[in-house]
Amino acid sequence: MTQQAQRTTVRAEIVLDVICVHSYLGYTRFARAAERLRASGVAVEVDFLPFELAPGAGTVGAPLLEVLERTFGPQAVAGISQLAAAATQDGLDLHYERAVATGTFEAHQLIALAAAQGRAEQMVERLFRAHFTDGLHIGDAATLAALAAEVGVRTDGAAPGPEQLQARLDLVRRRGITSIPVFLIDGVPPLTGSQSESALFAALQAAAGAARTA
Repeated sequence: MTQQAQRTTVRAEIVLDVICVHSYLGYTRFARAAERLRASGVAVEVDFLPFELAPGAGTVGAPLLEVLERTFGPQAVAGISQLAAAATQDGLDLHYERAVATGTFEAHQLIALAAAQGRAEQMVERLFRAHFTDGLHIGDAATLAALAAEVGVRTDGAAPGPEQLQARLDLVRRRGITSIPVFLIDGVPPLTGSQSESALFAALQAAAGAARTA
């Protein structure tokens, strides 16, 4: 490992929501690509920008499949069943029959709190898994507290206020982002959707090369 590689840092912003399956697939692949680059001695710094699939949705919670069928019809349920089967190729175990439909404002607040403690990546992954695999209600305050403790995020300090989070949500909208995930990697054109691991790794490598040159 050269000193130059040790000094090289790639910065990425990822716009996602933790109830979005395409965000889950995309982030899983990004995380693997980032670890490959980190293994070569390049630092990868990740900032998560919040996006709400259902802005203003409550956190009472309801069975996700029932909500999808009521909102979009039976074809929506058939489509996600196929997606769940395909996700196994990425090592993901999706159980839509357990999933709980909920708003994610509070979950994004927890991600921001975790980021302040250097644990955002672990928190995002755990929230995805809680929703899609474990069937946990990630809009519930007690559930979020338990997940935070599991990841090692302290919740006894001052959490980012709702005004701060709303400002970040508004910023994302002002940037014209209307679908997720979006990967904004330094010096590389934005990548949208659940990109392949190879495409994300190539983008990170290109950013690292540009950083070295700079």
